[in-house]
Amino acid sequence: MRLALALGRRGQGRTWPNPAVGAVVVKEDVIVGRGWTAPGGRPHAEPQALQRAGEAARGATLYVTLEPCSHFGKSPPCADAIIAAGIGRVVSAVEDPNPEVAGEGHTRLRAAGIEVDVGLCAEEAAHDHAGHFMRVREKRPFVILKLAVSTDDRIGAAGRRPVAITGDAAKTRVHLLRAQSDAILVGIGTVLADDPLLTCRLPGMDAQSPVRVVLDRALRLPGDSKLIHSARAHPLWVMTSDISEPAAATKLGAAGAHVMHVPVTKTPPPGLDLPAVLRALSDKGITRLLVEGGARVASSFVMAGLVDEIWLLRGPDAIGDGIAALDAQPLSVITQSRHWRPRASETLGKDVLTIYGKT
Repeated sequence: MRLALALGRRGQGRTWPNPAVGAVVVKEDVIVGRGWTAPGGRPHAEPQALQRAGEAARGATLYVTLEPCSHFGKSPPCADAIIAAGIGRVVSAVEDPNPEVAGEGHTRLRAAGIEVDVGLCAEEAAHDHAGHFMRVREKRPFVILKLAVSTDDRIGAAGRRPVAITGDAAKTRVHLLRAQSDAILVGIGTVLADDPLLTCRLPGMDAQSPVRVVLDRALRLPGDSKLIHSARAHPLWVMTSDISEPAAATKLGAAGAHVMHVPVTKTPPPGLDLPAVLRALSDKGITRLLVEGGARVASSFVMAGLVDEIWLLRGPDAIGDGIAALDAQPLSVITQSRHWRPRASETLGKDVLTIYGKT
């Protein structure tokens, strides 16, 4: 099952709106087939593993990270393929909460005489499929907030002058996280200040860049920005409000951006309604969203209770006068809160990555 989980992670960031599933076929303690969800969500993991196993699948055990589907979508039910292959036993990590499945896949397999066990490595699988679960249950993506801070909890220097907070190892880790995310989100303030590209810039991984999402209430996104220049190569979604000029939306659309209108908040400070933003992204199929800033956007997501996991990268140096990580909120609302607990920690050169999960 741990191999199946590792295989499933290969597809993270590229299978939406489908979950990134891994599957392994074992016959007499020998792995005879393996598969993972292909980019775009199909083919699914199970048919690929069964195809590679061939005749060896008959009487074998299939390990799969999520309950096999039982409904006709854009591909036939995986449960039917498993039955047709003659699999003798299926071990699923977790049941699929999708109402179109929701235990029916396991029921169909048992009705065909296949032994079914559920729950092996369930906690790990639930974390890997958290985006799928969140989209099904709450109609929003799983939200990961990434913060890179100095020893004095700053994300930038005063006046936004350039300052390196973390080193190369940490930056590589962040680009891998981008590749495993369906979409990456920043506010228009970050775009105007830094002109970011927001792609995965590791060798050979440009094609695994996430959808770029910008919160831009008044459509101030410059036409000469890196985001606009790359909009036809890498999807760019701009979330705006009804106060924006239609002509600006038309111009962005002509440049290759996809403009989406969402409501604004009814209480100060002014901004786009974040639950509505997440619903709109979920409706488009996004399951894993990486929020990269800036400080106001990060603080807004945290204060709204819309963050599910936090990646806190702490560099080795202080900045002094600079931009606080969470705007007006102290970072202790995360690091010293009973609502968050460190789930993992990793040293990356001179930097430390701490991953926080909800309690």
